[in-house]
Amino acid sequence: MKRVGGTWLVVVVLAMGTAEARAQVPQPSPPLQLSGPRVVATGVDFAVRGGGAASGQGIRIEAQRGARWGRLGAAVADPDGRFRARVRPRRPRRSYTLRAAAADGRVSAPIVVRSRDVTLAAVGDINLGDGPGLVMAQRGLRFPWTGVARALRRSDMAFGNLECAVSTRGSPVPKQFNFRGRPAALGVIARYAGFDVLNLANNHSGDYGAAALLDTVRHVRRLGMAAVGAGGSLASASAPRVVNRLGLKVAFVGFSNILPASFFAGPGRAGTQAATPQAIRRSVRRARRRADVVIATFHWGVERATHEDARQRAFAAAALDAGATAVIGAHPHVLQPIRRDGRRLVAYSLGNFVFSAGSPGTTRTGILRLRLSARGVEGSRLALAVIEGTRPRLLGSG
Repeated sequence: MKRVGGTWLVVVVLAMGTAEARAQVPQPSPPLQLSGPRVVATGVDFAVRGGGAASGQGIRIEAQRGARWGRLGAAVADPDGRFRARVRPRRPRRSYTLRAAAADGRVSAPIVVRSRDVTLAAVGDINLGDGPGLVMAQRGLRFPWTGVARALRRSDMAFGNLECAVSTRGSPVPKQFNFRGRPAALGVIARYAGFDVLNLANNHSGDYGAAALLDTVRHVRRLGMAAVGAGGSLASASAPRVVNRLGLKVAFVGFSNILPASFFAGPGRAGTQAATPQAIRRSVRRARRRADVVIATFHWGVERATHEDARQRAFAAAALDAGATAVIGAHPHVLQPIRRDGRRLVAYSLGNFVFSAGSPGTTRTGILRLRLSARGVEGSRLALAVIEGTRPRLLGSG
């Protein structure tokens, strides 16, 4: 032991010195990481997240502008080194090249977030009873939609005016026409035709009484669609319904100016939201606080009149002044003018769509396609169609 003790002791000292030296060598920091959505709506704020930062470290989110990088957001890392930031683009772009930059000089690999407009397909009156109901009983529930379903599904969201009750309950109220459809036909609207929002503020949703109207609202919602303009009380009927696509929040509100007045909702009474200047301003302003874009839909005007009247213009102006982005109308059963002013639009009537139409004017219809961004309406086009029997058929490519 004595003969080798000195040597052994030297080895131990050297080993301890080597371990201490290793402990003093700075360990490499983990790579900084950044991720975000692949696509966002034009002009909206969006969230990015990342990891690999030091606890409490400040992080800058930078966007590439030519050869330079500019700050678009900031975050502070949590104890695990993760961070999350809200990106607020100064101006809309088709794509954003982003990176995370830490206070210690590290930067993440860049990511690309694309942006595009959100598309809305809007149509006029949809009746699942009367003539269309008879045709569906003979030729199947999908028959009225076979010429347009693919075109509707291509949009990010689809909207129409449901001009009937959908229920097996109730009895017809005293009026000239009463329309009622089958719940199964409504399922085809959601799953095959691809609708996301249906307006119920009209003069036929109450055709079979309050219980049937409430059934209609429940069926629409059960199928994953938003029911606009009707409910179990005025508060429910006037509430905005918000649909989110690619981060763009689009709120819909519905109003009816067509009798019978017994269909209008009250504080404790089921029904539709009546169109008055006060109701329009109140409902649209409420929607504007919750969304980037507001679509106000109206049941109004004179049947078969090819141009809007003074009351339609006044209601549209009230909605736009209160913050609506677009106004979409129905009830005249014919197409009426579509007027665009900058990034706002009014379509006074989109006519019939799935409906028994006999006269030449009432068979002309179409799908209004809107391109929406956080700034408003970026583009619009009416794809014309003709109703053959009860089935709309797009003219041209659609």
